[in-house]
Amino acid sequence: MKLFIIIGAINAFLAVALGAFGAHGLADKLEPKYLEIWKTGVTYQMFHAIGILVVALLLAKVSGNSLFTWSGWLMLIGIIFFSGSLYVLSLTKISILGAITPLGGVAFLAAWILMIVGAVKYL
Repeated sequence: MKLFIIIGAINAFLAVALGAFGAHGLADKLEPKYLEIWKTGVTYQMFHAIGILVVALLLAKVSGNSLFTWSGWLMLIGIIFFSGSLYVLSLTKISILGAITPLGGVAFLAAWILMIVGAVKYL
């Protein structure tokens, strides 16, 4: 539980910092298309940082539940692959990185499904 609170809070912090960097540091340096891609990465990172915090709360209620634990790890993996690939794509314009993004999206989807199943079974 404590670890997911820390991971969630770090990712929320990073989402705010990267959002501010995009708005203030990259606004004049990136084409609008790539700035929108950056913003998408930030948005999904923040949503899933909050999701990780929810996982921590669920684990406080149902300690040691593997469905919720895996949900949290998949959200972190999703942030790394989805948001991370979008950040790198925005800065480098290497379009092949777009092939990595869906892997993060699948991790996000799987994480939410595990949370649903865990809620149905254990709450």
